[in-house]
Amino acid sequence: MKMALSLEQFISSLDCKTLPRIIQIQSGIYFQGSIYEMFGNECCLPTGEVIKIISIKISKVSAEIHNEDEDKTCFDLPLDFPGLFRIVADRKPYVTLGEIAMTSEICPSRVNQIKITSANAIQVNDEVIQRDESIILSSLAEESSEQLVNCEVIRKDKKLTFTLPLSFKGEFYECEDDQFYTLAEIIEWKMPKGRKRTVNMAKTTTVQEFFFNYLPENFKGELDLAPIYELQAVMKFRKDIVHIPSTLDVEVIDVTDKYDMNSFVQPLSLHDIFSRHHEDFPMVAEIIEGPEQTQESFKFLKSCKEIIIYKAFEAKRILASEIRSDSQKYFLIPTSYNGKFKRRPREFPTAYDLEIAKSNKEQLHVVATKEFGSHYEGLQTVSIGDQFLVQHRETSEVIYDGTRKMVEALACEKIKKDGYESVLIPMCMEGGFVEVIHDKKQYQISEICQKFQLPFNVKVSVRDLSIKTDVLATMPGLHLEEEITGSYLLMAPLHNQAESYEIPVNRIKVSLQLLFRPDKETEIPPVKTIVEQISEDCYYTLRRYVNATLIPPPRPPKKPLEQSTSSLQPGQPNKPDTSSTPKSPQLNIPKMKHAQSASPDLKNSLPEKEIKRNLLVESAKSVEKAANSMNETKDDYEYIDQEEVEGIRKKMQGIIGEAKPKYITNEGNQYE
Repeated sequence: MKMALSLEQFISSLDCKTLPRIIQIQSGIYFQGSIYEMFGNECCLPTGEVIKIISIKISKVSAEIHNEDEDKTCFDLPLDFPGLFRIVADRKPYVTLGEIAMTSEICPSRVNQIKITSANAIQVNDEVIQRDESIILSSLAEESSEQLVNCEVIRKDKKLTFTLPLSFKGEFYECEDDQFYTLAEIIEWKMPKGRKRTVNMAKTTTVQEFFFNYLPENFKGELDLAPIYELQAVMKFRKDIVHIPSTLDVEVIDVTDKYDMNSFVQPLSLHDIFSRHHEDFPMVAEIIEGPEQTQESFKFLKSCKEIIIYKAFEAKRILASEIRSDSQKYFLIPTSYNGKFKRRPREFPTAYDLEIAKSNKEQLHVVATKEFGSHYEGLQTVSIGDQFLVQHRETSEVIYDGTRKMVEALACEKIKKDGYESVLIPMCMEGGFVEVIHDKKQYQISEICQKFQLPFNVKVSVRDLSIKTDVLATMPGLHLEEEITGSYLLMAPLHNQAESYEIPVNRIKVSLQLLFRPDKETEIPPVKTIVEQISEDCYYTLRRYVNATLIPPPRPPKKPLEQSTSSLQPGQPNKPDTSSTPKSPQLNIPKMKHAQSASPDLKNSLPEKEIKRNLLVESAKSVEKAANSMNETKDDYEYIDQEEVEGIRKKMQGIIGEAKPKYITNEGNQYE
């Protein structure tokens, strides 16, 4: 007979891949009075109640500080806690690879890749994996009924790939992680099941001082994080989904093998519906649980009870952002949008960007907005107001410091009053250019994607009359960034099929129960054009995952170092110019308009949600800048192998740990 476990013990021993599971309450809990739910969570579970668990998610995080006097300070952190953390490698060893697979998801994704070291050398065919050598666990496999894990070891001269059984025993430790993470990212990618995660606060923030007074002032120690779970479940005599906190004081027993799963309501997510075979469509479903928040066009998902789903499909959207310096808005624009656009000038910070943006279909005409003096004889010096027609990239022989050498340059035609002059602009030019637009035509978004290369700047000249309120027409300008393909379901309210809606599977959470399948000849009503406005978090998530699959272009060459020959003595070698030596990465948080001083009134003057969102986005940008700074360790850009990169990062991280934070001034606590 199975032993009864507390709810927390049951969750810690549960493999989420085996869901759904059916449990029975062995020792119930009753809340005094007639209230059955508090704050949306179940608080009354009678003995003998049978529950079907359909999913488990982390609702918040319990944090623990070990003080110097050996006392413990415990508190809860919300998942949207602002700030950045660095992960402390788990000091507790794993005894088998299977134990790692049980506590963490092994997958090839770069963001949650697992790296371990072995305390002992491992013999693999003719190779020996040395102790403390980094091993990447890339994916799981199966061969002859044996569970295996695919492994990689990156060395200076080659990449070694091999497989090991999950039953392989040893003493394995988690590798050090030099990246920065938000709390939400740690929960999603870096929280091993059944273990605590220890972290360091990488950067404290002023926002934390105003709204999250959990940590001691100037806290720089370690935090032990433990997840607090919430169960989503269905009961025999209720159609809705119930939410049960893992801290509820009840004892349960697993009775999955004694009950029929089909005797419970079968809630399905949009992902479940999307993965169905195309012959299953159309289908009619009942909405068991609607989305928590959604934009106006999708509000029928909260108001109606039954919907008809016509088909599942992939569709393209154009990711766009508003052209402005602050409070940007972000959109996903369908190719069916019927408004018209006029071009707006693009800005190019370097000559290298000009080379990328040039097109064979039209001449790129730009005007310089910043002066630049050439360091080479034979390359053009640029003044503010100079106009150029961009031609092509070429290699040219120039003279620098009396020596002839070959450099990369951008061939252009400089526009003069009396004609054109062929010139070469150095690719290392740290200038600025603005595009001159001669094209006055109006384009639909589908034409822009066909004729021009994204990114592209536009402004709505004729709004889409099929949309009641065309939010794009109110924007001063739009930066069309890239095409993104997403998963959608075409659906409509069952009792009002005048229009159908394309519902994004990955951005709307709805629980459905299938009712029946209508006639396959059901006519699909006209599709309503919806411009989806997305949050900043969603925007950066889309950019992050799309860019993670792309190979970055080669870096532009750096400008030559200027050396002062007057201070050199005869026979002495030239000393390198240290002005271009990369500095330690700093997380510089941009100024916030409202931050005047550290007075108590500031807390009331700033909307909490807005500050946290802005801080999270700016922190993400700062991490990206810091990561880029780590790679710039030589006078000239070049590709270096993975082992050298890891060594550089470790050295740089040591510098960061000793560096004093520079993004808060001593006067007024203003952002810089």
